[in-house]
Amino acid sequence: MRVRTRIKICGIRQPKDGVFAARQGADAIGLVFYDKSPRAVDVAQARQVVAALPPFVTVVGLFVDAPVEFVEQVRRQVPLALLQFHGDESAEYCRQFACPYIKAVRMRDGVDLREASRQYADASGLLLDSYSPAAPGGTGESFDWTRVPVNLSLPLILAGGLTPGNVGRAVKQVQPYGVDVSGGVEKAKGEKDNSRIIAFIEEVRRADQQRA
Repeated sequence: MRVRTRIKICGIRQPKDGVFAARQGADAIGLVFYDKSPRAVDVAQARQVVAALPPFVTVVGLFVDAPVEFVEQVRRQVPLALLQFHGDESAEYCRQFACPYIKAVRMRDGVDLREASRQYADASGLLLDSYSPAAPGGTGESFDWTRVPVNLSLPLILAGGLTPGNVGRAVKQVQPYGVDVSGGVEKAKGEKDNSRIIAFIEEVRRADQQRA
């Protein structure tokens, strides 16, 4: 059976970057609605990005401990297919929007992924990211992939410090459902690099072929 790891390019701010990522084969693009991030977008920017995308690309909205009213306001104005909660949101908070969601789990010491899978059992998947006390994500640092258990009940999306140089090894070792990259395909914070997007996607596909 052919294996295909799904790819999300996060932190898209410009329509041209979203279109380029999609044409290279990205399955999803991420829009960051967190104003402390250098990759943050407002509603107007997000609408421009989405309007430029070709069909069959999943648009993911990333939020960090956002007020319910803010999430609903964004959803009314931007056609998001999936919500990504990247803070300390409870399962009750995540499911109240009646929209598919993925829950980010920062891999701090002692985190129990099996318990997280039970707690967020209605999530579309768990996204595993590096832990830093200074930021909820986008640190550019990877974590020890051997900490990821096998046969979890939810699909896993691997994030945290992925680059064209290490994503192939990550895919072969962890065998995630998907990978999520932001800083690893940038030339500067918030500025995507086309050559790095191409290299990242090629490395994922190469690893998939070696796993098949």
